[in-house]
Amino acid sequence: MSDFNLVSPIVTRWRDEAREDPTTFWGKAASHLHWFHPWDRVFDWNFPEFRWFTGGETNLAYNALDHHVNRGWGGHTALVYLNERGQRDLYTYAQLLREVERTAAALRGLGLQKGDRLTIYMPTCPEAIILMLATVRIGAIHSIVFAGFGAGALGDRIRASGSRAVFAADITYRKGKDVYLKEIVDHALEGGEHSVEHVVVLKRGAAEVPMTPRRDLTWEEFRAKGTSQHGHAVPMESNDPAFILATSGTTAKPKLAVHTHGAYQVWIHSMARWVFGLTPQDVWWSTSDIGWIVGHSYIVYAPLLIGCTTLVYEGAIDHPDPGTLWRLVEDFQVTGIFTSPTAVRLLMRYGESFQAQYDHKSLTRVFCAGEVLNAPAWEWLQHKVFKDRIPVIDHMWQTETGGPIFGNPYGLGMLPTKPGSAGIPLAGIDCEIVTADGHPCPPGAKGIMAIKRPFPGLIQSLWGEPERYVADYWGRIPGMNAYYTGDSAMIDADGYVWFAGRADEVIKIAAHRLGTIEVETALLRHPAVVEAGVTGRPDDLRGEVISAFVVLRAGHTASDALKHELIETVRNELGPVAVVGEIHFVHMLPKTRSGKIMRRVFKAVILGRDPGDISTIEDEVSVDEARRAWASLISEINDEGMLT
Repeated sequence: MSDFNLVSPIVTRWRDEAREDPTTFWGKAASHLHWFHPWDRVFDWNFPEFRWFTGGETNLAYNALDHHVNRGWGGHTALVYLNERGQRDLYTYAQLLREVERTAAALRGLGLQKGDRLTIYMPTCPEAIILMLATVRIGAIHSIVFAGFGAGALGDRIRASGSRAVFAADITYRKGKDVYLKEIVDHALEGGEHSVEHVVVLKRGAAEVPMTPRRDLTWEEFRAKGTSQHGHAVPMESNDPAFILATSGTTAKPKLAVHTHGAYQVWIHSMARWVFGLTPQDVWWSTSDIGWIVGHSYIVYAPLLIGCTTLVYEGAIDHPDPGTLWRLVEDFQVTGIFTSPTAVRLLMRYGESFQAQYDHKSLTRVFCAGEVLNAPAWEWLQHKVFKDRIPVIDHMWQTETGGPIFGNPYGLGMLPTKPGSAGIPLAGIDCEIVTADGHPCPPGAKGIMAIKRPFPGLIQSLWGEPERYVADYWGRIPGMNAYYTGDSAMIDADGYVWFAGRADEVIKIAAHRLGTIEVETALLRHPAVVEAGVTGRPDDLRGEVISAFVVLRAGHTASDALKHELIETVRNELGPVAVVGEIHFVHMLPKTRSGKIMRRVFKAVILGRDPGDISTIEDEVSVDEARRAWASLISEINDEGMLT
């Protein structure tokens, strides 16, 4: 790797300390949190197994609440809940602790105890967050399923986790509509091949809710089962599981990642300070959902570990109008936002007029992750919206890493921004770009991102599939005991990391390798394009050519002339090697609900294959659109004998 020419002495020293003496470094980071019993050893690694803070006893929920109340911080606002229908609730740290204690006692009254699993199928609302904290408080393990998945995906996750109970809301809110959830739970549990004993229903709507006798309880009936003596926190060994979460990526089969009490909290707390610069004075808004790792780490756990105020919003950020995000920033004096590049591109469609109506001077920084924040989207937000008043910062992580692994350490001091780059490897991330057969790549060369040793945020296993964890993550690169991220990337001469897409999504044109993100970024350079997704299509002459699916900004119309302009834009940006086979205009791209483009859907459509598990997709209409676009192209070829 390079000498990090653009990195400050403070950041250099921070990285060096983590590399040269990781035991002291991570022991010091862990000391910021409460431990019922100190650890014996900071780190044990007997490949492929590793453990952090062995013998130490702690509790994630205790550190998020009790620790602050015990130091006199109970009156500080912990959580502000809002939804698109105007409801607003506020909880101080003391109030939130009381609610969590009561719910923890109710869980015990239901018969749940340390090690038991429960599934939460609820929207991002206070009751769901209280339930999360209460679960880890008693040493049980929560598995949250996004309140939007269908019965098949929900049932699969319930069975895989071995949950004894399911907690659901009757409805969630989405752009003015009620989305019914309880019927989906009933359908998911049909057939009896599961371990669920209880279904608890939080009723929020006016309609009657079907209830199964002797199995289903209302939220009020559940909460009445607790007694005040049973709300205490259980000391948990550092490596005990805190929660299970299915990966939300674009692979066909989800994996159940397991995060632990000790190392996970040390990582997300440390990165909250170092990367996001969180302090107790912040009003922090992560626009994600608790169904994703971002929601776990940076809606709920990390902000509460820091002791700041976390803003929780249920609904779409452009509903009831495109000014919603900016209005809430003004109303609640939000100081920091964590959102997705998908959300940025959504706001781009509406232009700058809506944000101009509101005062966002309270904001001091904005972070993005989920997909690469392409340079055109970064430039719009940085220059046009914020007029360079505050930084817009990209970073990268995965469900499996719990928190950021590449980024710009804003909390230690901003480094120069390179639009389109994920920043630098953060402290504890010993990485290398290698070829598919494990040979190192020189600076500037594209290859596979590999991480050469564990770090506290990294999961230690997959629930019920330890062999799959080793095979999928530690056995993919020949000759290396390294964590396989699955991403194609390169590191430039200054040490900044540039991700080009998933390693299995690289487009190979006449022996040249192009990352999907590189091509999508080139398409976004055209002023008519707001979103783009690409894949490789087989070609007899070149091996593959680019097949692009494009969403246009409002006010632009699809045409053959525009297709040719886009093809020329890609050629100008990436050179003649970037051969575009065809451009498809669509109204939406197939994306997971966490904002990742499902490029394998494009590939399946083009090859006429089943796209596999699409339970994580935001809107299945996007798949139909892609199919229609491809069918239209085939029709044109048949009619004219050539591509348009």
